[in-house]
Amino acid sequence: MTAYAIAHLRPTEMNEEVIEYIDRIQDTMDPFGGRFLVHMAEIEVVEGEWPGAVVLLEFPGTEAIRAWYASPAYQEILPLRTRHIEGDVIIVDGVPAGYDPRESAAALRQGLAAA
Repeated sequence: MTAYAIAHLRPTEMNEEVIEYIDRIQDTMDPFGGRFLVHMAEIEVVEGEWPGAVVLLEFPGTEAIRAWYASPAYQEILPLRTRHIEGDVIIVDGVPAGYDPRESAAALRQGLAAA
């Protein structure tokens, strides 16, 4: 099942190490089937606060993301970002094809009724 790595990165000043990280990251993702879905996009906050940027990566599954993140190639460039940009990174599974949130709502209602 498709999985995603989501990064919430805090504002920073651009520097050569961050640019090098950006230049090299795709090569570390290619062997694991990863691709960018969102990168360096303008953010429009419609609820709450979101200081910073969002990066959304797509991979064939969570194991591919874990293998990429732990790979020597990615670990070699990771400090280029982490020395300069604070952030949070999460891994999350996508929903299966045909997912219907009404089915989730029905299961939640059933659980509430049984409680």
